[in-house]
Amino acid sequence: MRTAPTILHLDMDAFFASAEQAAKPSLRGKAVVVGGLGPRGVVATASYEARVFGVHSAMPMAQARRLAPNAAYLVPRFTLYREVSEQVMGLLGALSPLVEPLSLDEAFVDLEAGEAAWDEASARLAGAKLRADIRAVTGLTGSVGLAASKMLAKIASEQAKPDGLVVIEPGTERALLGPMSVRTLPGVGPATGDHLRRAGITTVDEIAEAGEDELVRLVGKAHGHALYAMALAHDERPVVAERETKSVSVEDTYDVDIHDRMRVGLEVQRLADRCVRRLRDAGLSGRTIVLKVRRYDFSTLTRSETLRGPTDDPGVVREAAARLLEAVDTTGGVRLLGVGVSGLADYTQEDLFAQAQAQAQAEAEAAAGEAAVLEHPAEEGAEEVTAEQAPPAERRWPAGHDVRHAEYGHGWVQGSGLGRVTVRFETPYSEPGRVRTFRTDDVALELAEPLPLVRGTVCERRGG
Repeated sequence: MRTAPTILHLDMDAFFASAEQAAKPSLRGKAVVVGGLGPRGVVATASYEARVFGVHSAMPMAQARRLAPNAAYLVPRFTLYREVSEQVMGLLGALSPLVEPLSLDEAFVDLEAGEAAWDEASARLAGAKLRADIRAVTGLTGSVGLAASKMLAKIASEQAKPDGLVVIEPGTERALLGPMSVRTLPGVGPATGDHLRRAGITTVDEIAEAGEDELVRLVGKAHGHALYAMALAHDERPVVAERETKSVSVEDTYDVDIHDRMRVGLEVQRLADRCVRRLRDAGLSGRTIVLKVRRYDFSTLTRSETLRGPTDDPGVVREAAARLLEAVDTTGGVRLLGVGVSGLADYTQEDLFAQAQAQAQAEAEAAAGEAAVLEHPAEEGAEEVTAEQAPPAERRWPAGHDVRHAEYGHGWVQGSGLGRVTVRFETPYSEPGRVRTFRTDDVALELAEPLPLVRGTVCERRGG
């Protein structure tokens, strides 16, 4: 184990909600909840003002609305969050070549590997400078924990929240961990925590006192050994710069159960296309296609099919997903669907059989179309329906998303319904703005890209 606190853990404070508050002056200092707004939506992040009312991440959105009815409820804007995350990860990369991202807003950094710190004083200086740089570049705050191991650095960052820095000095770990709940340790979730509690073990000290043999008996060999080591503050896990992606997947939860079999099939095709786009964006392909179906009674089925070689062909993935769906009973209704690809590779081996089959099908459809025209020529004077004449799809205005009006400029959607959309016109750099209401089909109003939270940062990348 290291003799200096040179492992840094960064956790951005209430990241999604804080980004929304920074972008919207009228929401600063107020309760903000970000997540899915449908009947089955869940909270992704709640601002600290919302947490006062008991709202927290992973809570059903309906429960959050009961606890904090006057909070602002917004749909996530992942384009903005990813841009801010890239800025933060860039700052971490300047500290060390060993950066292990855990999510958009959380990462470990090995300061020693980057020669950014070698003892407590230098580590503390590096952590303080990082926090100042994050605020200057993004306008947001992050909490920093420093310790001699990953487990302790994460515990330190939790103690530092919000907007703080905590250093755990080597030699003090056992005294610090002892009185803490067993749930503090990585890998101890509700089920393991309850199992240990029934055995009379509720604190980290009691884990150490129970002994390794007793822990193995209670929770199994691998978990028991790991728990005992962590209770003694032993954690030799290194910071890993790159984590191998094991799968790429997408899924959707529906506000109302889908009962129509054709609609289920169309949703699976749409998800397959989205999954392939993610594959291609990552420069990957995969051999195993996975279908996930959660039915009306919350039972979840997973089916998979392994191809002869890796592919990123949307037609191949769609066909495989459709075949998998044929073996699933969706009679009672479907509440969630997902399509994924695993067995990843960074090259493709085209499925020649599928390609030939698709080409033959296209030729057959073309021939059928020509035959239909010859058999039923258009009547003279008959109107031809074109794409331009088709009714336009109704525009959606997600709460919290950016818009631009030809006259009033940049703003964000406060809410929509009954053919109307309400917009507050303000930017991250303005005073709280005025609210105006428009028809949802107002041609002067359009969705817009998020503005950078700090002038001159993201705009420079966009050329704006």
